[in-house]
Amino acid sequence: MATGGEPTIDALTCSICLEIFLKPVMTSCGHTFCSSCIAPCLQLASPNCPLCREVFDPHKAKKNSAIDKQVNNTKGSCKGCGKKMSLAKMRSHNTSCSKLTKTMPKFSPVAPTSQPIPSNVPNRSTFMCPYCGLKNLDCSALVRHCNDAHRDDNKQVVCPICSCMPWGDPSFKSANFIGHLNVRHKFEYDTYVDFEADDDSMLEEAIRRSLSE
Repeated sequence: MATGGEPTIDALTCSICLEIFLKPVMTSCGHTFCSSCIAPCLQLASPNCPLCREVFDPHKAKKNSAIDKQVNNTKGSCKGCGKKMSLAKMRSHNTSCSKLTKTMPKFSPVAPTSQPIPSNVPNRSTFMCPYCGLKNLDCSALVRHCNDAHRDDNKQVVCPICSCMPWGDPSFKSANFIGHLNVRHKFEYDTYVDFEADDDSMLEEAIRRSLSE
């Protein structure tokens, strides 16, 4: 967190969903997450913190009022339209900003081809490992691969799954990508998510359905 001034947006970003904190909850090990992001861990008797992997007591998790206040008092600018607003309003604004949704470049072939040009829809079925470049991994395969081959890799990388989502930031690097994968991507987005719904509704529905299985 920045010293001597306002906190940075990174300091107010959840390491699981990579978005501004929504109803921030702090674990007994001192790390903070969105309430909906940490909810699956709180269902376990002895969960591991997604960030530091330390076992924490789920009954001691509590609302982080200080972070919540900072989210409401700190302002930022929309990357699409440039409108300035509190970070608390930024999440909902990002789902409806027309200029933000139009920033994705359209597909164009690098050479003449007889194949039909696909519609401007990102590939949300397979992904490339951000550590070693292994391609054509679906969500569950990416989770398994990274846990098997890169569990001890501390390099900050961009989540290939989040970056292709409507709300994703392709330049945002996760401080703990393995922890992010294990908590956020244990379910398949194309199974649980309605891409036409807003972000909060999608996350709540995905978590509800994944916990019920």
